[in-house]
Amino acid sequence: MEREKLGSRMGFILLSAGCAIGIGNVWRFPYITGLYGGGVFVLFYLFFLITMGIPVMTMEFAVGRASRKSIIKSYTALEKPGQKWHLHGYLGMAGNYLLMMFYTTVAGWMLYYFYQMLTGKFTGKDAAQVGGMFQEMLDSPGVLTTVMVIIVVAGILICSMGLQKGVERITKIMMSLLLVIIIILAVHSLTLEGGMEGLKFYLLPDFERMAEVGIWETITAAMNQAFFTLSLGIGAMAIFGSYIDKKHTLLGESVNIAILDTFVAIVSGLIIFPSCFAFGIDPDMGPSLIFITLPNVFNGMAGGRIWGTLFFVFMTFAAFSTILAVFENIISCCMDLFHWSRKKSCMVNLVALLVLSMPCVLGYNLWSAVQPLGEGSTILDLEDFAVSNVILPIGSLCYLLFCVTRFGWGFDKYREEANIGDGLKIPKGLRFYMTYILPVLLLFLIVLGWIG
Repeated sequence: MEREKLGSRMGFILLSAGCAIGIGNVWRFPYITGLYGGGVFVLFYLFFLITMGIPVMTMEFAVGRASRKSIIKSYTALEKPGQKWHLHGYLGMAGNYLLMMFYTTVAGWMLYYFYQMLTGKFTGKDAAQVGGMFQEMLDSPGVLTTVMVIIVVAGILICSMGLQKGVERITKIMMSLLLVIIIILAVHSLTLEGGMEGLKFYLLPDFERMAEVGIWETITAAMNQAFFTLSLGIGAMAIFGSYIDKKHTLLGESVNIAILDTFVAIVSGLIIFPSCFAFGIDPDMGPSLIFITLPNVFNGMAGGRIWGTLFFVFMTFAAFSTILAVFENIISCCMDLFHWSRKKSCMVNLVALLVLSMPCVLGYNLWSAVQPLGEGSTILDLEDFAVSNVILPIGSLCYLLFCVTRFGWGFDKYREEANIGDGLKIPKGLRFYMTYILPVLLLFLIVLGWIG
């Protein structure tokens, strides 16, 4: 079966950026930027993005483009006889499924809140009532199941339409709308009375604030955010590398994707901080920011129902773009591994993903007694920990070692593949850094995630 290809360079960039851009860009990045000194943190973040995130992204793209295969078969195609690098491919695929086991539920939350905001369900509610609405949603297995099923079915349906006609076309439309909406929301937020104070808090360098939380804590937080924002280590980038031509270097393409991901993360803060400061509400982090704090902010705004609806359209698109990318990775891997048609792979994975997503749904209500990480934890917390703290960093380390050591593909072959085409080239002088220093930094992140 001939390998499918993306129809355009823009499709590749938007698909890859869509995979990287997710809910973490909104409910984590702005908060920790404000906490760790605003512009100071951003500078550290950009430094680690350039020195850690982007190099590993080029490696994942290179493995995909050179092999023209998905995560398991890509290792098989490039590794030397007798080597076992392909075993990581199975761990990576497990990571894709595990990520979708909870991400489909969270995307369903965004969809449900879009519906709630659109239909005016928040109008006239006080702060306590808004907070209660989030808990009511979590307590209802019927609601959570319904929105999760809509997300999974929609994602599989789009993937079944094919790479170019389905995944690429829809993602290009969705990402274009996402960028337009987020800019509109940011401009509106900045024009609110008192909003500029929020902007100053968010982005002006504040060394005193950084010193209060600790310089070391700031550095490690920036390192963690810069690396994990790109969704590396489970083959989600490699799959899109396998769909592109060799007209452009992979370093240049990785920089473009990182810029787009960072743009969305920073602009999300331009929505949140000015809005919260304008209404005297402290911004927080995580689900409470999205589902409690911001709905209260929108309730106090003129035209808040409209702005709230636009915000949850943006959040739904951000979550769904990641889902489409990972679904495509899963479907493509099954096609490569089992020689299934796209239609069969979609049908089998539709059933599998619906079943696998149910524990997360039920973990907030019928199975709430299951608290795997201690009191107050949920099944989602366990699934998220396994992906974020185990599979992603270990997977990234595997890609790195495979590309830079003589026991894998090797630095020369990786660099040759990455430098094909027009654009930024990887200099030979980076060999020492990538071979000896970058692996140590990744090991540090792994240890930090486990003990933190």
